[in-house]
Amino acid sequence: MIRGLTTHLVVALVALVVIGGATRVMEAGLACPDWPLCYGVFLPGRQMNPRVFLEWFHRLDAFLVGIALLVLLTLSVWWRRQLPAWYPWASTFALALVAVQGALGALTVTGLLASSTVTAHLATALLLVVWISALDQFLPEGSLPKAPPAWWFPLPVISLVLVFSQCVLGGAMASQWAVDHCFQSGDLCEWLLLHRQLALPATLSVAVMAAASILSPSIETRIKTQALVAISLVGLQVSLGLLTLRAQLQAPLLTIGHQLVAALLVAQLSALCGRMFVLWFNKSESPSLKVSCG
Repeated sequence: MIRGLTTHLVVALVALVVIGGATRVMEAGLACPDWPLCYGVFLPGRQMNPRVFLEWFHRLDAFLVGIALLVLLTLSVWWRRQLPAWYPWASTFALALVAVQGALGALTVTGLLASSTVTAHLATALLLVVWISALDQFLPEGSLPKAPPAWWFPLPVISLVLVFSQCVLGGAMASQWAVDHCFQSGDLCEWLLLHRQLALPATLSVAVMAAASILSPSIETRIKTQALVAISLVGLQVSLGLLTLRAQLQAPLLTIGHQLVAALLVAQLSALCGRMFVLWFNKSESPSLKVSCG
């Protein structure tokens, strides 16, 4: 049950990031001028239009994620004897993160979309994706394969850090409309340049990690598959980024697709890191990690 809940939470969190990105692309961040209600009501039927719906649905998804994380904490406390001792604390941290996310969401409205607040809002959402995606791997069933060799362990972690940083940098760039300013007046082009420069080490790190995973005979098939998915997402992400720039941000679906693939890539790399730590701790024959509540 817990495994099913965390898996659904990963999907909901990726959707939360993408809907938030779509809200920015459609300039709907202030479509609901108040918070937490929208035009003073839960469902603003009279004011409803595509922009209001985007902002309203983004808040609804965040609310449902918060409820689901509260359920996760309750279940992890209830079944704490069958779970790793740290699992309830990890669930508590996730709930605290979503509370911070909600507070930042409120500040984005009251602060009239201040760039620093919008970027922090995105970074917290992505951190939630990282945390829950990794946590989703910590309830294995049955016996587990051998852990990867020690030399391989830094590779997915480095990839995740670089891709996460690239996503946050992209959010900071988008929150200032840097690409629009660069194309129109030549201002803020340094943000676009920095984003493109960081893309190279992020891409190379995932490529090296994927190649090392696939070519190493001692690494399990599941990790090889996850690594192959990750490098495929990187290829798609780079292509969408180039197409988005070529369209000069005039194709909203390309921009939203770019954000979707970024969120999926963060989730995939986080799951890969989670799987890696599962196998590492299993190597120590920790009995708590061999119990399934999924």
